[in-house]
Amino acid sequence: MQDYSGYGQSPDWGTTQIPPMPPRPPRRRIGILSYLAVALAAGALGAGTVVALYHPASSNTASPQPSSGAIVPQTPLNPIPSGPAPSSGGSSSNSSAQAILNKVQPGLVIIDTTLQYSSESAAGTGMVISSDGLVLTNNHVIEGSTAVKATDMGNGKTYTAKVLGYDVTGDVALIQLQNASGLRTVPIGNSSAVKTGDSVVAMGNAEGQNAIIPAVGQVTALNQTITAGDPGGTVTSETLHGMIATNANIVSGDSGGPLANSAGRAIGMDTAGSGEGFSAQQSAVGFAIPINTALAVAGQIAAGHPTSTIAIGYPPFMGIYIPPAGSGANPQDQAAAQGGGNSGFGGGGFGGNGGQSCYDNSRNLTAPATIAPVSSGTLIVGVICNGPAQAIGMTAGSVITSVNGQAIGSPDSLTSTVSKYHPGTAISVTWVDPSGGRHTANLNLLSGPPQ
Repeated sequence: MQDYSGYGQSPDWGTTQIPPMPPRPPRRRIGILSYLAVALAAGALGAGTVVALYHPASSNTASPQPSSGAIVPQTPLNPIPSGPAPSSGGSSSNSSAQAILNKVQPGLVIIDTTLQYSSESAAGTGMVISSDGLVLTNNHVIEGSTAVKATDMGNGKTYTAKVLGYDVTGDVALIQLQNASGLRTVPIGNSSAVKTGDSVVAMGNAEGQNAIIPAVGQVTALNQTITAGDPGGTVTSETLHGMIATNANIVSGDSGGPLANSAGRAIGMDTAGSGEGFSAQQSAVGFAIPINTALAVAGQIAAGHPTSTIAIGYPPFMGIYIPPAGSGANPQDQAAAQGGGNSGFGGGGFGGNGGQSCYDNSRNLTAPATIAPVSSGTLIVGVICNGPAQAIGMTAGSVITSVNGQAIGSPDSLTSTVSKYHPGTAISVTWVDPSGGRHTANLNLLSGPPQ
């Protein structure tokens, strides 16, 4: 993980600080969606996109998110300015918050993920909802992960976790701790009973400190619709509905953690914090998915019921890097869309592929010097070592023109086509290499990182 030291100082929480817990530090990109006043534009996506797609319920369902499987460097976000204290209850408030923390914390886990194909790692939080290790968290906590581990705060053990499914549009995921039993579960409340003005405590693995840190506040609004995005994640922006707004300072790493009421029950799942552009005079602002909504999605995942938005299991994986969504159908335009002297493929410009025939991650990924002489199709920026694409001879600079006989144009069309197939399926892929040679071969899709 990158060193994010030096990005601002810890806010002064005055009477709302809860001894002996550490102060909540300035925020950086670790498992949080940043709430923005306007929708994020789909900017340059750093290292391009890895085709690692979910399987929708049927071919008639909605397409995946535009930045499906995007691989980008994790850059720090600006610190959240500390706003006015949400209450001035002094030691009484501190004592109450500590009591809530003591009640809820044993049902939480700290989640650490490895993002192999982007040379990064990330951290977040999860809520244990069954004694055998079902854990509720945000999709953006586990997206792009090639390995997930979770440390249970009740027994201190660290478990390998399997992703059971996720809802990209609702930002909910369910993971299973392997070989877990007898775990304490998070106390669950009723989000339909929440009212504006209710006292709450947001808690989570703030800034990836490997500790559950609380932040007190109140519910400021209900049923909110927000646009949220993560410049360091694979989802450039998303619209979330029905959110609970709070002035408790939700920061990076809290994602997937509980927003608890005064009775010490989770009534929401921390998901988004205030983003760049907020003045120092503004209060901290955070948003949580109502717990009833999140648990309904988790129930469908646990039952193995996919929908147009809920994916079960891991997505199919071709093992290639492709240009970002919205690049158009012309491969030359797809390369040019990266812009200027910095192609967005690891900072190497358009000077070739760095002499590498394949990549284990996106650190040295650069745009190919030579592109197949075709006018339509999806450009392969690079292939992943020992992946399905390399196994059938695909190379950087090649252009995919069809899958199972269906014509392929833009990266979006490849994404939507491949998303229809399960891992383990063999698909027929036609591509043109940089020398103009035409090839068709069967590619065996593997299980890839969650979208």
